[in-house]
Amino acid sequence: MTGTTQDLTGRVALVSGGGRGIGAAIVRRLADRGASVAVNYRSDRASAEALVSEMRGAGHHVTALRADVSDPAQSTRLVDAVVEEFGRLDALASNAGVEHFGALESITVADFNHVFHTNVAGQLFLTQAAAAAMRDGGRIVLTSSVSARLAVRHHTLYAASKAAVSAMVLNLAPELADAGIAINAIAPGGTATDMASEVSHRYIHPALSGVDPQTVVKTLSALGRMAQPDEIAAVVAFLLSPEASYLTGATIDASAGAGG
Repeated sequence: MTGTTQDLTGRVALVSGGGRGIGAAIVRRLADRGASVAVNYRSDRASAEALVSEMRGAGHHVTALRADVSDPAQSTRLVDAVVEEFGRLDALASNAGVEHFGALESITVADFNHVFHTNVAGQLFLTQAAAAAMRDGGRIVLTSSVSARLAVRHHTLYAASKAAVSAMVLNLAPELADAGIAINAIAPGGTATDMASEVSHRYIHPALSGVDPQTVVKTLSALGRMAQPDEIAAVVAFLLSPEASYLTGATIDASAGAGG
């Protein structure tokens, strides 16, 4: 892509939750477009290091950095480590998050704290640390979800946390614009990842028992299929590129029309 407005040569990006799934696809996209990339992981060191080895083998400048981004202190140290390694930080793709399904009567304070601490506070304080390290022209993409506008059984905590992310980027946009930083969010629909395979059966209404869960998820898409991680990564890469110069405060729906 060299010579296009999506060329990221000379830029430094941090991808949280970057070792697998959508995060790994984002790392590959950004590296292929010329960016140096820090791959953040929390526990799956093997996947992160395998990705780094793959990218370095292709001639890319990529490194793996461990941090639990639900802990603000670790987010700050993570950003510091990126700047120490690469000399700067230009872009953040905040991809790390947790799922949750549970009926109202089963939700505990611990459940609430875990989901909101990771999906909302984690993204907020990682943004805080990243923005402090960025210069004019910095770009941030957080992860919301199409779940924020879908009625799904037992998905209340997760959906609410993702709706909060969309509200967060909308309200941070004018503040960060003062520093020349753009912030947006992406709202993926059903995507063919390990996480989706593990939890998709919970979308099933009892009346649909016996139906393949993936089939039900696919019916939410106008295209009749789930997204591939690289298709979501392509949207993130666009939002982190100069080509998205007039986009900030937006949540970009990448769900192929799910739910509407």
